[in-house]
Order: sequence, then C-alpha cells, then structure tokens
Amino acid sequence: MIGAPSLNGSGKYDSEEAMSSSRRWGIAAAGFLMQVALGAVYAWSVFRIPLSTRFHWSIAQVTLTFTIAISVLSVACFFGGLWLNKKGPRIVALTGGFLYGLGVFLASCSADKLWWLYLSYGVIGGIGLGFGYIVPVAVLVKWFPDRRGLITGIAVGGFGAGALVTAPLATRLIQSVGVLQTFAYLGIAYLVVAMSAGYFMQNPPPGWKPEGWVPTAAQTAQRAKTDYSLGAALRSWQWWALWLLLFLNTSAGISVISQESPMFQKIALVSAAVAAGMVGIVSIGNAVGRIFWAWVSDAITRKWTFAVMFVLQFGLFWILPATTQVTMLTVVSFVILMCYGGGFGTMPAFAADYFGSKNVGPIYGLMLTAWGAASAFGPLLFAYTLKATGAYSSGLHIIAGIMAVSTLLPILVRPPRAQNEPHAPESKADEFHHRMAS
Repeated sequence: MIGAPSLNGSGKYDSEEAMSSSRRWGIAAAGFLMQVALGAVYAWSVFRIPLSTRFHWSIAQVTLTFTIAISVLSVACFFGGLWLNKKGPRIVALTGGFLYGLGVFLASCSADKLWWLYLSYGVIGGIGLGFGYIVPVAVLVKWFPDRRGLITGIAVGGFGAGALVTAPLATRLIQSVGVLQTFAYLGIAYLVVAMSAGYFMQNPPPGWKPEGWVPTAAQTAQRAKTDYSLGAALRSWQWWALWLLLFLNTSAGISVISQESPMFQKIALVSAAVAAGMVGIVSIGNAVGRIFWAWVSDAITRKWTFAVMFVLQFGLFWILPATTQVTMLTVVSFVILMCYGGGFGTMPAFAADYFGSKNVGPIYGLMLTAWGAASAFGPLLFAYTLKATGAYSSGLHIIAGIMAVSTLLPILVRPPRAQNEPHAPESKADEFHHRMAS
C-alpha cells in the first residue's frame, strides 16, 4: 500500500521531512499501474472484427478510431504537460484517468453511430490518454535523477504492456456480453485504476536528489547545466533533433506494426492463425524494449543508444524480406519492436538530460507530436510501396536505408549549451569517437 502524506494543492508534500528515497519506488509503482491502464488502447485490434460484423462498418472505418485516439493523445500530451507545470501532476493525472475511462464507457453507446465512436473513444478517450501518459514520465524523471533512463523505461513499459493484460480480457468479455457492453465494463475499470494510481502522482521538492548521489562524469557531460523553458528549448536545434530522432524511430517500427499479420503470412507462408500468434509474441518486444533500451541508455548515454538501435534496425529491416523461417522471422520482428519501444523508453530521459527535469512535461509533451506524425508517415509509406510493387521487400529496404542514414543524427547531437557556459568534459564514448574521427 502506498502511503499518502499531507499534500498541498499543487500535488507536492507539505513537509519535506515526510519524504524518503524509498517512497519514490511506491510512486513509480503507481505510475506503472496507471500506464498499464492507459496502454490498454493498444488492444484496439480485438474490437475491429466484432464492430465490423455487428454494424457493417469497414475495417478501415473501425481502425480510424485508433488513429484518432493516438493522434489526439500526441497533442493532448503537450497541453497536459503545460497544465502539469501550473497546477501539479495530481489534478492532471486524475483528469486524464477520468476522461479516458469516460470515453471508453461512452463508446458503449455508439451502436450504428460511427461518429459517436470517433468522438467518445477517439477524441474524449484520446485527450484522457494524453493527459495521463505525460504525468508519470514528467514526475518520475524528477524522483530518479540517478536512474532517468531505467525509470522512464519502466513507466512507459507499462503502457506497452497494457494490451497484454487487456486483449485476452476484452476478448472474453466480447464473447460473453457483446462488444458494446465490453466498452462499458472496461471504461469503468480504466477509470477506477487510472484515477486511483493518479492520486499518488506528486513532485519532489525543487532540486531534490537521492541522499549521497553524485552524477558521474558521463552523466554530467550529457546533461544541461540549467532548466530550460519550453520557449528556450524550442529555440535550440537540439529539441528539433530529438523530435526527428523520435519520428524516425517510431516511423520504422509502426510501419511493421501496421502490416504484421498479412506480412507474416506472405513472407513465411503461414496461416492467419499462426500469424496471429506471431503478432502476439512480437508485441511483447514493444514492452520489453521500453525497459531494456532505457536501462542500456543509463550506461552508454541516450545518443549512443539511439545510434545502436538505428544500426540494428538497418540490418534487421534489410534481411526481413528474406527471412522466411517462422522462428527467425518472429525473432527479427521481436527485436524491431524492441527498438520501437526503446525510442519511447529512452526519449523522456533524453529530453530531461538536455533541457532539465523542471519543464520536461511540456517540452517532452510537445515532442510526442512526432508519434502522431510517424503514425501517419510510416504506415502510409509502407502501404504505398506495397501497392506499387506488390511485395513487402521494397518498403522494408527503403526503411532500412532510412535507418542507415538516421544513424548519423544521434552521433552528431549534443546537449544545448547556454551562452558563456563552458563546455562540459566529454564522456568516454564521445572522446573515443572524436579520436577515431581525427
């Protein structure tokens, strides 16, 4: 049970003495649980056929609901981050949990009303998702300056794992009570879980750090010396570089997600049932990668983590069309999805490193518009090449080429430096890179 000491209206402790380093792990657990509830949106595919069959909507029309929800999420994260900075994390988390649960619940009233499904699940639910998603990320980077990568990876790993919990539950409910009643039950459950966990979202005092912790030389070299405002961050080229990093990495992974089952069937010549099982296994990589790569980034820095992920994806996307053996195809796709999730696990810490943790809510919240843009670009590029050539190889090789070129970006990026601020000492990795370059 997570303790709840007296809080003021901004969601901070009234007495700093009431806090301890151990309490932050309780807040981390609440953040993970909240993200699991929100990440249930990734289980949308289980609703597609039941909705299409009952109301005679096309798969494209039903799928658009998910697209709307993710697009609205990417925008709402920014506004949630702004609100969080002004009023504190608790009110934003509670509002996000309420709106998400309400949106899903209201979707139970969408019989023969596609527009209502878009409005309820897509728009209202999407706003709740955005408000809720940004809170654990913004809060936990403040509580864990010593483990930024690992803790943000755990937080968003919950989001990636949401479908693993929800998909089988939703499937059984649909079979027993029908698809619309399932929305009602799940909406209530999401509301209760997300709001209960959101109640415990609170910031530490400004400047708080674990007792006895001192940043390493590598951490100091890759972190800004001051907290940037949103405006100052946007005036730096580094913010746009990080946006582009997230966009490129997400575009690659989500292009595979958009075509997994038919792609597996065509490349490995398996049945739809076997392909569905492969999709289930591969989807675990999304959750695992968020934690794994974020943990790796604490050791080798964020920039080199992205460089490794891009190089790895270049090779995997290049060999994917020729990987016809089922087990190997599953393994290759699993690692690709690990890299996809790794971008979301690593980038919050990347943003906090470069711009400080104080305003990471709006700074990273706006950066998540790259998610929405990539959700359109990657699948559309893949679908266009498939239509033009009739094969998956062209699209996969184009993405491989994009990943190869993208490797240069994380190598070149460096922390922003305020005017008259001395250069920080290089990390071992950067020192080695510069020696090799010279």
